[in-house]
Amino acid sequence: MSLTLHYHPLSSYCWKALIALYENDTPFTPHMVNLGDPDQRAALLGLWPIGKFPVLQDDARSEVVPESSIVIEYLDRHYPGVTRFIPDGDLGLKTRLRDRFFDLHLHAHMQTIIGDRLRPAGAKDPHGVTEAESKLRIALDMIESGMADHQWAMGDAFTLADCAAFPPLFYSNKVLPFAKTHPGASAYLGRLQARPSVARVLKEAEPYLHMFPQE
Repeated sequence: MSLTLHYHPLSSYCWKALIALYENDTPFTPHMVNLGDPDQRAALLGLWPIGKFPVLQDDARSEVVPESSIVIEYLDRHYPGVTRFIPDGDLGLKTRLRDRFFDLHLHAHMQTIIGDRLRPAGAKDPHGVTEAESKLRIALDMIESGMADHQWAMGDAFTLADCAAFPPLFYSNKVLPFAKTHPGASAYLGRLQARPSVARVLKEAEPYLHMFPQE
C-alpha cells in the first residue's frame, strides 16, 4: 500500500482528509501520531517541519503531501474514484473558494474558541473568544442562506467543499450550538453525518471525543 496518512483521529483537519479517503475507498495505511511522544513528533517534523497533520506520504510517487485541501486535490488527481472532489472549469474554482471559506471563516474561529478553553486560567482571552463567536455567527448566516436550495455545498454533488464543511460544523455546534438559530445549517450537518464516509470518521473518533475541552 503506497499511501500512508499521518494523522490523529480527534483532529478536525485530519477528519477532512479521512472523509475523502473513505469516500472513494482509497487504500491507505493510517498512522496515528502522538505529538506528546518526542520520537513521533520528531518523525512528523522530518516529513513536514511545520509539524501539523494530516500529512499524506506516497511511497509510489516519492511525494509527501501536507495540508488537508492539498491532500484531497492530490488524491483527486492521482488516485481518482467515483467521487470527484474538484469539478472542472469555473465550478472547480468556486469549490476551492467554498473550501477556503469553511477553513478560514468557520474552522479558524471554531479553533480560536476551543484553543481558549485549553489555556490556563490566567491566560484566557475573553475578547478574542467573543470576536470569534461573532465571526462564527456571520459564517453560519452565510451557510444558512447558501444551503437554502442545496443538498451539498456545491449543489447535488459531494465535493471538496463538503469534506471541508463537516469538521468545523460538527465542532462549532459544540461550542456555539446552532440548531435553533440556523436550522438549514443544522440540517446540512445532519446530512453530512449520515454520509457513510463521514459516519466512519466519527465512529473512529468516538474513543477520543472525551478529550474535547468542555467550558
